[in-house]
Amino acid sequence: MGRRAVGSAASRRASRHWWDADAASYQAEHGRFLGDADFVWCPEGLTESSAGLLGDVTGRRVLEVGCGAASCSRWLARQGAYPVAFDLSAGMLGEARAAAGRTGTRVPLVQADAEALPFADRSFDVAATAFGAVPFVADPGAVMREVYRVLRPGGRWVFAVTHPMRWIFLDDPGERGLVAVHSYFDRTPYVEYDERGVPTYVEHHRTLGDRVRDLVSAGFTLTDVVEPEWPDGHEQLWGQWSPLRGRLFPGTAIFVAHRPD
Repeated sequence: MGRRAVGSAASRRASRHWWDADAASYQAEHGRFLGDADFVWCPEGLTESSAGLLGDVTGRRVLEVGCGAASCSRWLARQGAYPVAFDLSAGMLGEARAAAGRTGTRVPLVQADAEALPFADRSFDVAATAFGAVPFVADPGAVMREVYRVLRPGGRWVFAVTHPMRWIFLDDPGERGLVAVHSYFDRTPYVEYDERGVPTYVEHHRTLGDRVRDLVSAGFTLTDVVEPEWPDGHEQLWGQWSPLRGRLFPGTAIFVAHRPD
């Protein structure tokens, strides 16, 4: 593992292979927390039912970007929305089909790349993702432009990512993860690779300002940035997320934007 430049094609291949291979174990570890038909924005446990970041979704066409097992889309369907869920990984879409069988709530599933969406212009009212796609693409600006394209005027785009300041620290939920060791301004992606040097996992860092500029450059109006606080009594670890770190600094940033009328 290390930091090195990786382009869109290599990032795409790594993400597809990683999530295909990890889908079942990821769901086994996190599925209970996420629920089969719930919309959980982040490891802090903030839910859409409590936050209302998407507004009233009744009768709305909603695109879930990088849906994973599509629990968010099944929740949306139960609220009267018309969701479509897409993901790069066939393995994660397989988990989505399995969860649909368990819950009886089925939504359209599409295998697609977030940098080149296979959907018509102005075909959705809302787009959303809880940690899907955006952190794993080499060109997040392309994702913003594609989401803008498929949203109708007045449409809302809400996405959650690891808070940019987290890149300063090691991915350690304990005390080692409280010491700043990396430059916030180093945008070189984090890469895991095999013995041949082929990337197997890639995650891309952007600063808070980068995220804002990508949104604005795509044409969006930014209306809010939500930094969920770690709630009292929440003791579950999730990777680098922990009560120790969560009580000191944010772990998640949720950007709320809309396409102007």
